[in-house]
Amino acid sequence: MSFLTRNHNQTITYWGSPTKDQFGTKTFADPVQITGRWEDRTETFIDSSGRENVSKAFVFVSQDLDSEGWLFLGTDITSDPKTVTDAFEIRQFIKTPNMKATDFERKAIL
Repeated sequence: MSFLTRNHNQTITYWGSPTKDQFGTKTFADPVQITGRWEDRTETFIDSSGRENVSKAFVFVSQDLDSEGWLFLGTDITSDPKTVTDAFEIRQFIKTPNMKATDFERKAIL
């Protein structure tokens, strides 16, 4: 286990693969449980469109996640994350290699 992932001991529900139907409504893959580290953190960041935003949380995970996917701290089986209280959209996903480029820090900003 790498030092980047050893503290990933919280259960997080992830809804990925967001796609829009013909009416513009997003649908998601079935929710899956992953492990990570959830930090409630209010911090200013610049999104991929160049706009300044304020985060609700930073979530460190061991796998790549889809931008516009959703995360929830805990376990949930609801098919639509937008109906889950305290589930949040991934507004930015950052993947940074370690110094030897043998592992990555993966961070979702909500």
